[in-house]
Amino acid sequence: MSNRPTLSVVVPMYKEEDVAQLLVERVHDGLSDYQGNWELVCVDDGSPDQTVDRLKAAAEQFGNQVRVIELQRNFGQTAAMQAGIDAARGELIVTMDGDLQNDPKDIPRMVDELIERDLDLLQGWRVNRQDAAIKRKLPSKIANRLIAKITGVKLHDYGCSLKVYRASVLKQVRLFGEMHRFIPVWVAGVTSPRRIGETPVTHHAREFGESKYGISRTFRVIIDIISVFFFLRYKARPGHFFGSIGLASGAIGGAMLSWLFAVKFFLGEDIGSRPMLMIAIFLILMALQFVTTGVIAEMLSRIFFQDNRSASFVVRPSAPIADDECWKRADHE
Repeated sequence: MSNRPTLSVVVPMYKEEDVAQLLVERVHDGLSDYQGNWELVCVDDGSPDQTVDRLKAAAEQFGNQVRVIELQRNFGQTAAMQAGIDAARGELIVTMDGDLQNDPKDIPRMVDELIERDLDLLQGWRVNRQDAAIKRKLPSKIANRLIAKITGVKLHDYGCSLKVYRASVLKQVRLFGEMHRFIPVWVAGVTSPRRIGETPVTHHAREFGESKYGISRTFRVIIDIISVFFFLRYKARPGHFFGSIGLASGAIGGAMLSWLFAVKFFLGEDIGSRPMLMIAIFLILMALQFVTTGVIAEMLSRIFFQDNRSASFVVRPSAPIADDECWKRADHE
């Protein structure tokens, strides 16, 4: 019997026809000495090229431990990653990019380190990153500092897709939108931040194709950070967030109107042309809007918690797989 945890390697892919075959080969090479059962779950995110066909050809060549999940259209990297996580059957789950910049040879070491340090998530850290300084490194540094500052989860490289998780923890998290880069933050919501670590990993220059990210991603990350901050602090009580703003606005507007009332009726001054009057009215209206928004948000949050089983992707139907099938068996079995 194997003496290592069962392992699922999840790789979302989009327009990677040039590397599909090579990726499967390198994963097998990197895990050739892993003393445990493992599987490779490749998720094609609706690629318009031959990515899925080449993945299926590789699966036929290497065996049933290579599982190919085909999404019906392009849902985005986060949805593709969630599809792979849902399909993964291992006790540990590894996620990595499909562009060959992550090195599968790091996986066994990361698994050992996660177990030795008793972590729930081990994040890869691309210390010697092989990317363009302005187009990739600069946006990444800005994003990493913003995320660490606002969320309080201190990591050097949120953008590295090479991570090892305990499946029991990761499967408590649902990914939507473009939140894959914030997985450590979401995981910190279901486990102690002390059980989240990082380790240096190898990073290769991109050999084929073009990067799908650029400096414009920084601005999207800022919006995502605001969303993450809101969900982490106020997901279960959004009325407190909007209500606090509404009450503050209402208090300021009410104080202004009270002052203008005293000026009008006790001092006999004209207030009709004063800018303060319009500002006070706008603040009161804004308060009503925020309080109303808070009430609606509370209602929606309760609906969400009552029924949060909907997924952000659609998988093509396929035959069910038994738990004891389609594993790459340890060599000594």
